[in-house]
Amino acid sequence: MQVFQISAASFQYDGISAIRDLTLNISGGERTVLLGANGSGKSTLLRMLDGLCFPSHGSITAFGDPLTQHSLNNLEFNFNFRRRVGLVFQNPDAQLFNSTVFEEVAYSPLQLGWTREELHRRVEETLEFMGISHLRDRSPYRLSGGEKKRVAIASVIVLNPDVLLLDEPTATLDPRSTSQLVDLIQQWKGSTKTVITATQQLDIVEDIADRVLILKEGSLLADGTPSQILSNTQLLLTTNLIHAHRHTHGNVIHAHPHLHRHSHDEHEH
Repeated sequence: MQVFQISAASFQYDGISAIRDLTLNISGGERTVLLGANGSGKSTLLRMLDGLCFPSHGSITAFGDPLTQHSLNNLEFNFNFRRRVGLVFQNPDAQLFNSTVFEEVAYSPLQLGWTREELHRRVEETLEFMGISHLRDRSPYRLSGGEKKRVAIASVIVLNPDVLLLDEPTATLDPRSTSQLVDLIQQWKGSTKTVITATQQLDIVEDIADRVLILKEGSLLADGTPSQILSNTQLLLTTNLIHAHRHTHGNVIHAHPHLHRHSHDEHEH
């Protein structure tokens, strides 16, 4: 089943193209990583898939139905779409607005009319899973950057959405929290859950992706398996995902690409 179908979609911010004539299908159960330098269009694409902005040209369908401002004005469609698709923003401050961590994680379940018993059980499970139970009564605004990110992730995964959109999810996370998030995405391998992750952290790609897309200036530059993409040094260099490290031997300057990688087993548990 195709979860998203993007057809010749374009989007502009103040006359500047962020997405250019993009055609792309995302299948159900697929773990996809979006790679690209800053300004490549990764975050814009995730916002479009979450129905927060819409193509100026072209179209997007979600679960077989048009994803438009008009369709989201339909309460039934909006309810079902928001239950099935969740976005974790790159900057958690853009996502957190409740008085306490518990209220933050409970907010979406409340909007969906969960019973009090179900809500409390699921929120407590999610807080424990993300290692933030001790923060339940704290104000999100008084937390560290990494703690805020974990709360933002918890506020989305509490709903157990069919589609999870992650914008730079490991930014500001410590190694233990990064490992927990990678473990979570690995648990969904082979399931019906669709996970689309925008990242520049190449060392986690093989752990969290079945498919890798590289964006450059809003266009799709490459589409392949993690091994195909990560082994293409020239592609990674031209898209500024790795850099050539220069060093001197005698009077000769050499340059070779630097790609810092480590296995998942090296993560702190």
